Amino acid sequence: MWIDTHCHLDAAEFDADRDAVVARAKAQGVGCMVLPAVSTANLDAVRELAHAHGFFYALGLHPMYVEAEPPGAVAMLRAALERHRDDDRLVAVGEIGLDHFVPGLDRQVQERFYVDQLQLAREFDLPVILHVRRSADALLKHLRRLRVKGGIAHAFNGSLQQALAFIDLGFKLGFGGAMTFERALRIRALARELPLQALVLETDAPDIPPQWLYRTAAQRAAGQTCRNEPAQLPRIAHTLAELRGLAVEAVAHATSANARQVLGLAPA
Repeated sequence: MWIDTHCHLDAAEFDADRDAVVARAKAQGVGCMVLPAVSTANLDAVRELAHAHGFFYALGLHPMYVEAEPPGAVAMLRAALERHRDDDRLVAVGEIGLDHFVPGLDRQVQERFYVDQLQLAREFDLPVILHVRRSADALLKHLRRLRVKGGIAHAFNGSLQQALAFIDLGFKLGFGGAMTFERALRIRALARELPLQALVLETDAPDIPPQWLYRTAAQRAAGQTCRNEPAQLPRIAHTLAELRGLAVEAVAHATSANARQVLGLAPA
């Protein structure tokens, strides 16, 4: 069974056919997904979907949206974590982190929310799911000071040195659609060279489409869509298998075991 460690199944892009999306994923052997929240507005949605479909979820505040959060957002998150702390399907604090790529975001606000959520992860003894975009060193600085129960560095695209630093802190690195692009030389090199026991697979659906789904800005303007789905995970995994010279079954076994270990997922 494949595990998609990062899927935004609650996204509006899936409103019209969410059950069909899940059915297609399961038909491809993707029997497990982790659904991270991104704001106080969808804390309930990811939990309800996880229970409805037998998946897992994480509760957190995404760095790209924290400036729009209401006063007391961290307290609201803490209350949700307290309320569901005995829920076996709650597996992490996430999606949290720092985004130093999108222009105009307030880095100080992001950093405050990130630190507050690391402290919540420590309080509730949960791993974290990290948003890492041109921010690896800043994330690592706080992780070294506020040690948490490991987690996943989602959509990792840093250096080898940064990758090894996350691994030393108990993290797995998430690889998905970006790895399928032939020009993504650094990501593909990391996918090839890092220890297999450090890797997990993800789609970030409906985002980060693999190469075969990608559409240019002009194509999107013309009405073509490039929505990603968790059903794409096995095909994405074939890229990882080819890069490493492994059988795809070995990739399935290893990445699923890695996900279960780092997030403490219950057996299938």
